[in-house]
Amino acid sequence: MSCLWVDNDDDGSPEHRVRVSNLPWRTDERSLKDAFAVYNPIYVDIATDRETGRSRGFGFVAFKDSDSMNDAIEGMNGQDLGGRTITVSEANQRSRRWRR
Repeated sequence: MSCLWVDNDDDGSPEHRVRVSNLPWRTDERSLKDAFAVYNPIYVDIATDRETGRSRGFGFVAFKDSDSMNDAIEGMNGQDLGGRTITVSEANQRSRRWRR
């Protein structure tokens, strides 16, 4: 019997994602991607509150390889973005989730 997973497109390869904390509330995905543009991000995702749709103050940026990810951590951690000092660190690997 096969299991249905939410992330069934997982090919087993490691993710190269960083978590960006202390984002200004007005930061959107476009401005976050622009801030990391020199490191060639694949995609960005900002966590939002389910009820209000407002940013929760953190997001994720994914890269094609670990070198790009590590360069982004080194280059962006502690930098100013929209008047706030951001924290950039390697994100934890996402766990598989059951479909509901």
